[in-house]
Amino acid sequence: MTWQNEMVRIVRFLVNDLDSVTYADCRLEETILVAAQLRTDQLDFDNTYTVDVDTLYLSPDPTTLETKDNFFINVVSMSAACIILGSEAKTLAAQSARIKDGPSSIDLSSAYQSSYQMYKDICEKLDKMILDHNAGNSTAGGAVLTPYTYEGLDGTPIRNFS
Repeated sequence: MTWQNEMVRIVRFLVNDLDSVTYADCRLEETILVAAQLRTDQLDFDNTYTVDVDTLYLSPDPTTLETKDNFFINVVSMSAACIILGSEAKTLAAQSARIKDGPSSIDLSSAYQSSYQMYKDICEKLDKMILDHNAGNSTAGGAVLTPYTYEGLDGTPIRNFS
């Protein structure tokens, strides 16, 4: 299947694992399927997806041209990135420490702070993407189809379209 290639690559970019060193492909595929399972009940996608985390099965393939579903690909990839970055932040929070001995000091808390900031940023972008999709990707004021007049305080129209 091609979803493994495309979606794993997207998640690698989102979590800054471009050298494919930190996460194995199979672990990212599993995380993508967990994210897909969590999102299929929450959102309406163009296709109806069958997700089986145990067998690493996703059908139909959202990346093929016949059934291409960019919203599914983006939301699930960003959800997987949120899961991964949240896990990294939790691990780094447990490892963060400040050690001070006289004039020298070691501070390991900045790794947690930067990881948490990445987690927070990706998850906020994901929430905005979902909100925009649920709102119909509309533009504010886009529903106004005809000119309208605003009556001033004295009752006279500001513009007269007659």
